[in-house]
Amino acid sequence: MTGSVIIQFIQSSIAQGTPLLFGSTGEILTEKSGNLNLGIPGVMYIGGICGVIGGFLYQQSTTKVVPVLAVLIPLIFSLAGSLLASLLYCFLTVTLRANQNVTGLALTTFGVGFGNFFGGSLIKLVNSDVPSIALTKIAKAYKQPLPFADKLGWFGEVFLSYGFMVYLAIILAVVASWFLKKTRRGLHLRAVGENPATADAAGINVAKNKYYATCIGGMIAGLGGLYYVMDYTNGVWSNNGFGDRGWLAIALVIFSMWKPNLGIIGSYLFGALYILFNYLSVNIAMMHIIQMLPYLVTIIVLIITSMRNKKENQPPASLGLSYFREDR
Repeated sequence: MTGSVIIQFIQSSIAQGTPLLFGSTGEILTEKSGNLNLGIPGVMYIGGICGVIGGFLYQQSTTKVVPVLAVLIPLIFSLAGSLLASLLYCFLTVTLRANQNVTGLALTTFGVGFGNFFGGSLIKLVNSDVPSIALTKIAKAYKQPLPFADKLGWFGEVFLSYGFMVYLAIILAVVASWFLKKTRRGLHLRAVGENPATADAAGINVAKNKYYATCIGGMIAGLGGLYYVMDYTNGVWSNNGFGDRGWLAIALVIFSMWKPNLGIIGSYLFGALYILFNYLSVNIAMMHIIQMLPYLVTIIVLIITSMRNKKENQPPASLGLSYFREDR
């Protein structure tokens, strides 16, 4: 590949990997509390459509889009929608102690249906000739690169030519890693995920930690959906357009061995594998095989970590299990 093609490949890999990084960072925080939220694909979908709703309302109400408001309004809507979806999951699994796997899958189904319903409604409101809605003025504020990127040659193109959400995803992953490893609250959260009965006996509020971790994690994951719509697709919303990125984010959690900092590398690797077929001369069958590579790599990593059986590379011991204080 030529230099320009390599740069384009790296840029596309980062664009593909960023929603995965948001999703995996949020899910790692959630799982560290012992909650297995398989509803992350639905939460990301809800985050995306809520951002679209906020952006649509703002774009329709003004003739001149102010960049700051164009960023803040969809961002707030996205965070609010993701928070409500995460609160619903917490209420069912933590308060009512419903099965986490079933609840998560139901949340994913609900999230996709929620997004398609409101997305379809917005498309009908604007009488679009195509089954999509475009928020190009809003998206422009999200895609704005750093002002000096074009003056730094290949370095600027590779590292500095992205919208702010790419850098936000990396910052959140680094902060999450620091929080889990270096802070007292992070230690409490990990204790809840490993052994909630022991944590409870030590005076740690198990329910509160599960709520906090799941809700904050869900809000971070929801930003992945917002990024996908506002940056990756240039503000164009199409029903069922999100693909399997939510499930890839969950697979990335296993690949990164529940470490947000490793998720940064893994997300861009997954992004590269996901689009690799575009840069190779392959037939349809081989294209689908190449798109399976992220899942195959995850399975290989899972097998290796299981064989090595190192504690730091294993999931939280109480992951997916409801805590019954009466059984303590």
